[in-house]
Amino acid sequence: MREWSNEELERYSRHIILKDIGIEGQEKIINSKILIIGAGGLGSPIAFYLASAGVGEIGIADGDTVDTSNLQRQIIHTTSDIGVSKVESAKQKMLSINPHIKVKTYHAMISADNILDIIKPYDFVIDGTDNFATKFLINDACVLAKKPYSHGGILRFSGQTMTINPHKSACYACVFNAPPPPNVVPTCSSAGILGAVAGMLGTIQATEALKFVTNAGEPLYNALLSFEAKSMTFRKIKFDKNPKCRVCGGDGLTHLKDYEQAVCEVKNDKNS
Repeated sequence: MREWSNEELERYSRHIILKDIGIEGQEKIINSKILIIGAGGLGSPIAFYLASAGVGEIGIADGDTVDTSNLQRQIIHTTSDIGVSKVESAKQKMLSINPHIKVKTYHAMISADNILDIIKPYDFVIDGTDNFATKFLINDACVLAKKPYSHGGILRFSGQTMTINPHKSACYACVFNAPPPPNVVPTCSSAGILGAVAGMLGTIQATEALKFVTNAGEPLYNALLSFEAKSMTFRKIKFDKNPKCRVCGGDGLTHLKDYEQAVCEVKNDKNS
């Protein structure tokens, strides 16, 4: 057991008094390493909550810079950050909330060439991106590297999420076999997104990550949680692992590839 300062005990007191977290659970949080891919609409609340929770090392990957259109939902960035690397902007806010944590930045677009090296040091990965090509690549890489992760997607007034424990639970490809053809399904940049919806889903994803590292509750394994904010309707659809899944079934995946990117997406809006 580590030595706790009075400041730390006060900072994390609301976790420590939780029956399912306690001092042992908070120590697990402090010793954990979590990667956020995407410093946008989903990544913003995720980064805020993981930093404030005391996650010992948080990685954040994004190749974009902040622009004005991001500010409607990407709440970790401010007007003064326009033109600044999203990962550096996010790091500044995270350390401002909690100077006890370590933040490692990756100012790069995720690809088949770099993703395995990036995810390697982390206990849990969170998908905060907004394009199918990257989502399927994240799933493939996490299954190949046996890294548990949280999938999340948002559009207009809706969101969906599931948590994957590779080779133990269903993966993203068990449910959605392959990306849709370009221009078939709109993205946030072409169809819009209510800003607060990103906050709703990102908060759920941060909760899933903290549940995983503390072993509190049941993660969203073998289940897709979706919501529609206009009617505030939530649904949880349960399913089984697909033994014939092209990624995690049978002999499984042996190598990574980059998927075709939807052409309707615009610069500076790849990360929700």
